[in-house]
Amino acid sequence: MTNLAVRYDASEEHWALEDVSFVLREGERVALLGANGAGKSTLLLALVGVLETSSGEIALDGRVVRKETLRELRGKVGMVFQNPDDQLFMPTVHEDVAFGPRNYGVSEEQLEKRIEEVLYWLGILHLKNRLTHRLSGGEKRLAALAGILIMEPSILLMDEPFSFLDPQSRQRLKEILALLSQTMLIATHDLEMAKKFCHRAILLRAGRLMADVPIEDVLTDSALLERCGFQFGRKPSPSVKLR
Repeated sequence: MTNLAVRYDASEEHWALEDVSFVLREGERVALLGANGAGKSTLLLALVGVLETSSGEIALDGRVVRKETLRELRGKVGMVFQNPDDQLFMPTVHEDVAFGPRNYGVSEEQLEKRIEEVLYWLGILHLKNRLTHRLSGGEKRLAALAGILIMEPSILLMDEPFSFLDPQSRQRLKEILALLSQTMLIATHDLEMAKKFCHRAILLRAGRLMADVPIEDVLTDSALLERCGFQFGRKPSPSVKLR
């Protein structure tokens, strides 16, 4: 992507994203870091074509993405939303996972086989006929991921994938993601996860790109992290009395 900019309202001076450029290389796992309001979710939504860009270009496999090629983009780039309730919209897990490939013309026979395979691989085949609104937080996250993986995307965009999860579900999801070969861009506040899981970090602040560096470099730069909204437990001023 090159010089990407997004403004929600043309009458406003504020840009949600401004002049953001970077390249995702095949097989990379990249952490997208920044405080709330930095533009992480906006960037992910723009990359998958949910938000219209004000200027700049997004290219996939060397081809610039345009309105007429959005369908092709969405077949290759999958996004897992921060809140799975925003993503699961069909009554059952089976219907939800089937929705995407069915709309891309996959035959019913092939579709059933792919649903069984992806649910089995994620360890949630037993949830196939469960109502989506009755799933636990961890189950919802995996069901939402199943609906993306069944499309066989080459790039995964993930918005705070470990939020709303208990420790056991977080660990299960980490194990699953570690086995995937897709290129990943993961918006997160979890620096420990980023250190263990990602090769590189992109930092945003107020919609602008602050850094694009190897993950080891950014995690040793506390000044940069603090400028981008990460706090490191400063001691209270001596003038403040604690009770």
